[in-house]
Amino acid sequence: MLVHPTAALSPTHTDVPRANTWDEALLRRYDKSGPRYTSYPTALAFHEQFSPDDFTQALVRSNESHRPLSLYVHVPFCQKICFYCACNKIATKNTALAEPYLSRLDREMVLTARHLDTSRPVQQLHWGGGTPTFLTLAQMGDLIDRLDARFGLSDSADRDYAIEIDPREADVFTLRHLQSLGFNRLSLGIQDLNPQVQKAVNRVQPRVLTETLMEEAHRLGFRSLNLDLIYGLPFQTEKSFAETLSQVIELNPARLSVFNYAHMPTRFAPQRRINEADLPSADEKLAILHTTIEMLTNAGYVHIGMDHFARPDDSLAIAQRNGTLQRNFQGYSSHAQCDLVGLGVSAISRVNDVYAQNPTRLDQYEAALDKGRLATVKGLRLNKDDLIRREVIERLMCDMHIDLAAIGKRWQIDADIYFSTALERLRNAEQDGLITRHQHVVNVTPTGRLLIRHLAMAFDARLADQPTQHYSKIV
Repeated sequence: MLVHPTAALSPTHTDVPRANTWDEALLRRYDKSGPRYTSYPTALAFHEQFSPDDFTQALVRSNESHRPLSLYVHVPFCQKICFYCACNKIATKNTALAEPYLSRLDREMVLTARHLDTSRPVQQLHWGGGTPTFLTLAQMGDLIDRLDARFGLSDSADRDYAIEIDPREADVFTLRHLQSLGFNRLSLGIQDLNPQVQKAVNRVQPRVLTETLMEEAHRLGFRSLNLDLIYGLPFQTEKSFAETLSQVIELNPARLSVFNYAHMPTRFAPQRRINEADLPSADEKLAILHTTIEMLTNAGYVHIGMDHFARPDDSLAIAQRNGTLQRNFQGYSSHAQCDLVGLGVSAISRVNDVYAQNPTRLDQYEAALDKGRLATVKGLRLNKDDLIRREVIERLMCDMHIDLAAIGKRWQIDADIYFSTALERLRNAEQDGLITRHQHVVNVTPTGRLLIRHLAMAFDARLADQPTQHYSKIV
């Protein structure tokens, strides 16, 4: 049975647009392209003058903070390409090809760890991809051993060690192995349970595969399971996706991510295999979104924001209630105030006031490490204005409200004057009922949380200089 709220929650965390407040015309009017704000400034602001030396200096400076560490490891390999995919990946069935990559990862760990105080606890670990379970059990064990040797992994009960899993490439033995390696949270890709949709995106995945893994994960005591869904795929309708959601609710995951498919075939080659005529219309997508929110909230899930939902007893919902939710390159995170170190091709680090990104091409990543240096190809050191705006945007997207007086006090600025342009940009949003303002506090309404990316854009001082075609639609 689903766990329903056991504590009184703030209305900003539980209210959702119901039938009497759902305004399709309003949502369509605001459905422009914009950043997802997994960082501020966004990756489009990173520049190539930022060098590996700049990143190593940031690592050294970060030791003074004694903040815990968060490690992200990118495993780019997949056995089969899903046509909707926009991730950095390499399609192959040969697991031996991962061996040289694991060697480069270890070299990157050594080069990184020598600049870090490795007594800092690793509170968070996330393996993403690609498909991390592409690796053999032995390779996964080897990678964990290397991470532990270089950084010192944690066995603390409150650690958050997560891995993304393709149910087509994992079984109960995989889960038992992952548990023995220290993982306590799983994210399983589903996307849709409808066979016609699955065939159209080259991801045929019967429900029984997911169900078997989830049952075993619950039995083994994994703390939290996340399921990934995508709306906007070929042949999806409001009715068909509601049927998928009904089955997903029966599976009772602790978290759900329901992503909006962004069809960008000019940027992502696999998407060229999707027939655009088979995609649902804009009106149908809105109907799917509306049904999704209603069904999940009626089932007891909290709409965290954007595309994330969680049961009220899950650490994500608890962090939001406590005001400690964070947004990073993996989405919403319950562990705030960590320095994030990204390892692997395309990985991005967030260390205090610095972002650093590795090459997206495997050959460039390997060549840099073979020369005995970090693979950083671009990045950014934030100035004071960036830091202030990053805090405002992050708190807005995580808490669904901001206290400008508190921001002003913390940064010793007159926030009303400092953000006068942003507040003017929000005037229409306030008139349209997306936000309310009381003195220095801006609260996001139930309808506004669907357009939170638009609201955050008002505080983005760099947006005017960036090409919006690189961003997906907000809704």
